[in-house]
Amino acid sequence: MNLRKGITFALGSVLLVSGAQLGMRWSMTRLPSPTQWLDALSSGNINLLAAGVVIAAILAYALSMLCWLFALRDLPLGRAYSLLSISYALVYLLAASLPFFNESFSLSKTLGVALVILGVITINSPRIPRPRDLV
Repeated sequence: MNLRKGITFALGSVLLVSGAQLGMRWSMTRLPSPTQWLDALSSGNINLLAAGVVIAAILAYALSMLCWLFALRDLPLGRAYSLLSISYALVYLLAASLPFFNESFSLSKTLGVALVILGVITINSPRIPRPRDLV
């Protein structure tokens, strides 16, 4: 197992999936509802940039999954899945920070994100030896 390589792939997966989620959110607020797609396509009334971002987001999801598979090869499951939860915090922070998402910060959400990050740090910190391990 190569821990450093596993963490790199896991964080790459986190960045890709976070970008994909944000891209999907941005795009879907600019595209017609799924029930109106056929009408929009036939009339040529579709936002091509938003459609392109959806395609890019799908590709980012695919690359994220590939990174995730490589991460699982080199990381214990507990560490890998704790790192994956960083995407929840990242998406929240970016969506609330960037004006075009129209999201807002709240105390409860921010505390929740802080707890998630604290959990990731706790799980991925070096193990503290127990007294019986020192003997």
